[in-house]
Amino acid sequence: MSEGQGPADRRAAITYSYDGPSMAEAAEALAVKKDEHRAMGGSERVARQHASGKLTVRERIDLLFDEGTFVESGLLAHHQSSSPAMQGKFTPGDGVVTGVGEIDGRKVAVIAYDFTVMAGSMGMVTEIKATRMREVALRERIPLVWLVDSAGARIQEATGSMFARTGDLFREQVVMSGVVPQVAAMMGPGAAGTAYIPGLADFVPMVKGTSNMALAGPHLVKAAVGEDVTAEDMGGSQVHCKVSGVADREVEDDPSCISAVRQYLSYFPSSNLERPPMTEVADPIDRRVEELHEIVPANPRQAYDVHKVITALADDGVFFPMKPDWARNVVTGLARFGGRPVGIVANQPKFLGGALDVNGADKAARFVWLCDAFHIPLLFLMDCPGFLVGSAVEKQGIIRHGAKMLFAVAEATVPKLTVVMRKGYGAGYYVMNGRAFEPDLIVAWPTAEISVMGPEGAVNIIFRKQIEALPEEERDEARNNMVGTIRDQISPYIAAGWSFLDDLIDPADTRQVVCRGLEQAANKKVERPWRKHGVLPV
Repeated sequence: MSEGQGPADRRAAITYSYDGPSMAEAAEALAVKKDEHRAMGGSERVARQHASGKLTVRERIDLLFDEGTFVESGLLAHHQSSSPAMQGKFTPGDGVVTGVGEIDGRKVAVIAYDFTVMAGSMGMVTEIKATRMREVALRERIPLVWLVDSAGARIQEATGSMFARTGDLFREQVVMSGVVPQVAAMMGPGAAGTAYIPGLADFVPMVKGTSNMALAGPHLVKAAVGEDVTAEDMGGSQVHCKVSGVADREVEDDPSCISAVRQYLSYFPSSNLERPPMTEVADPIDRRVEELHEIVPANPRQAYDVHKVITALADDGVFFPMKPDWARNVVTGLARFGGRPVGIVANQPKFLGGALDVNGADKAARFVWLCDAFHIPLLFLMDCPGFLVGSAVEKQGIIRHGAKMLFAVAEATVPKLTVVMRKGYGAGYYVMNGRAFEPDLIVAWPTAEISVMGPEGAVNIIFRKQIEALPEEERDEARNNMVGTIRDQISPYIAAGWSFLDDLIDPADTRQVVCRGLEQAANKKVERPWRKHGVLPV
């Protein structure tokens, strides 16, 4: 190097050698690597997934999102465990596919477990990816959907103290509750850790015959308590949709499950910072519903199916039921009136005469909380003879469970409308959003009866001694006359006369009245005393 050269001249004189791939070659290698990860657990395991009646995780995601909108996150992730049990194992995506796509043009995050990779078990990297999506959903205020098909915690990685790290999942779900919609679609097993995901989610559909959830699988149950039980018998869709009430809908197959998720989200805003989406409908808001004259018998002791009332009233007859096979004495679900999403709580006279029990109260309370969290107005269709009574329900905690429903309805600040169709007796009248619970509109049909109890019960209490004092052959006639007298005293015209009702209406005008009431209450604002939170009667 000649005298007088500066540092820049000396650097320029140095020659570097590069023996690596060209940019094009590196890009080609990257594409190959990504294809390997997109292949999930390989063709043999994919075939096994199909043979069990299930779609693969990527086929499910294709159905979930609008075409071409899914952007994956963490595709090249794989396990980083030093555990001897994990050595030599290839875990594409580490058993979970995460990312963001669009449903009906709105952003939604997804965490979808891949059963073809170590049975979709939750490893450390799995949870890092899932945590990333939870953070994205909360930060960007978009719904989060889990597609659960997982054996739970990955025992090969989690048997030591690293297990403690995975608890973030449940805490974060609680933080997200009521902020963004959370859906847990059960499309396979959900054991232990992945069983609490649906337990904390807002909407849980289960695929019949292929999904199940339990805090422990059959082998652990056998080891712990000596019980021989199948996964289906312990936690299949029949159990959780009809007995436990953990799940919301039983569906026939994977496509039906994905369709239910898309339908459900169509009623909800992306977060609690927005209002529910309005849709254009051709169904006139002033459509008269003459068929209600025939659907609902005037005789208060005659049963009917309240589903027929709901579908007759709702836009285009479309109703999305929640928990339809559990606590069937109460019907809850979503519909639209004038294009506006509405949550419906209705008594079902076909079961228990529409009376409320512990499960019915829980079902209604949770649904009211859900709708109130996301600004969805509530419509109460009242035909309630009250709460069940007796030693059996008292031992089940009917007071505590009934108080839960009282709490939820009183706390709700969304627009609340009440239609008293027939019976409104006792505390059942209160929890179905009676006059004291600040309905924005409360109307009744001419068949309504509002009272502390039904006329038959009142006669048996008030006039029992007088009836017993009569000769046997005169008692029935006397009782019937007294029942008629009491029925006159609980006439809806008396309630209307005291202005305890906003109006008495022809049942055929109910749709128009509801739609107008929703329009009137659309900008409702309620001021409550400051508090950190109430003390829930759970």
